[in-house]
Amino acid sequence: MYNKVMKKRSVPRETQERSIVKSLIFRIIVITSDTIVIYLLTHKVELTVGLTILTNLASMTLYYLYERVWSRIRWGRQ
Repeated sequence: MYNKVMKKRSVPRETQERSIVKSLIFRIIVITSDTIVIYLLTHKVELTVGLTILTNLASMTLYYLYERVWSRIRWGRQ
């Protein structure tokens, strides 16, 4: 009985490979959408490339810092 209850409560876990693939695909989607939007606004290839790189580097840096802050917060952990 205990094993059945624990199996129902267990949280499904992802492999590292799955997480990496999901992250890479998401970054490709974000970079593509950023590129399209920026190009539609500027109609300049060089400016589009520069802004796409800049916005994505800023986004990744902010997300990293965001995760580091949350790693120090104990609220909601068991």
